[in-house]
Amino acid sequence: MDPVAALKQIALFLERAGEPTQKVRAFRRAAARIADLPATEVAERAAAGTLKQLPGIGDTTALVIAEAVAGGEPGYLTKLLAQQAGPVAGGAALRAALRGDCHTHSDWSDGGSPIREMAEAAIALGHEYLVLTDHSPRLRVANGLSADRLRRQLEEVAELNVELAPFLILTGIEVDILLDGSLNQEEELLAGLDVVVASVHSKLRMPAAEMTERMLTAVANPHVDILGHCTGRLVTGRGRPESEFDAAAVFSACAAYGVAVEINSRPERLDPPRRLLRQAHALGCDFAINTDAHAPGQLDWQPYGCERAEECGIEADRVINTRGADGLLDRA
Repeated sequence: MDPVAALKQIALFLERAGEPTQKVRAFRRAAARIADLPATEVAERAAAGTLKQLPGIGDTTALVIAEAVAGGEPGYLTKLLAQQAGPVAGGAALRAALRGDCHTHSDWSDGGSPIREMAEAAIALGHEYLVLTDHSPRLRVANGLSADRLRRQLEEVAELNVELAPFLILTGIEVDILLDGSLNQEEELLAGLDVVVASVHSKLRMPAAEMTERMLTAVANPHVDILGHCTGRLVTGRGRPESEFDAAAVFSACAAYGVAVEINSRPERLDPPRRLLRQAHALGCDFAINTDAHAPGQLDWQPYGCERAEECGIEADRVINTRGADGLLDRA
């Protein structure tokens, strides 16, 4: 077995399982290290037991490489494969209809992998496009992009689109909704992006009336295409309660302004809850089933959102990323 492929597959499975970034990076770093070496040198080092002399290769990754070079499937990978199962039982038809993911992050902000690796993982899943939505500058903890950094990212995306065609990386941002409802990026830049996801990341416990006004102002902004993880809740670990706001008013505004409500598929978010999904559906909203992926393996989390959408009676034609890139851009 190709040791580089084995290391990358292990990294994907670990990302899909939500394992710590540091653990995943060990396998990706090892894969990158040996990818630059002649296969004969890798084999010689595996036979001599000197793989760990290479920077970025530790006990576990050295064993994976040696077992792969010997022609077998590494035991670490075999164990992960045995643990793999479909993440959920439902939503298969809706997942098959999805043609892209509208909320993803790269190592330009707080993601763990370069844009190319995210795109290649999306291609492997059968996607036609990936919307790159790294954070805006106010979210410093997530290494949000200043206007200048975003412009440089757009240049890289343009180059990658030439190399990866016909697959498309669509330009975007997850822009922070500020306390007054304004958006945390230059208007000129927002106007030129393919997709803008607007999300609340601060003061999540502000009074309901103020939060409602904040969200309504953002939804009415002509640059906004998707309202991201609208309640801000976390459902794993210590958890985090939902933000309080007038859901009927916010979802009615989304329907009126053509802003899709995100069905965030991250296992720790699963946002919004089912009762709000049903309410948004009844009020005429469109939806975007997104992973909010911060690593390539997390792009395979869409089934979590698809199952919830199916349970709430949301039809495929109400989900904007069942459309091709042209249809998505026409809507935006």
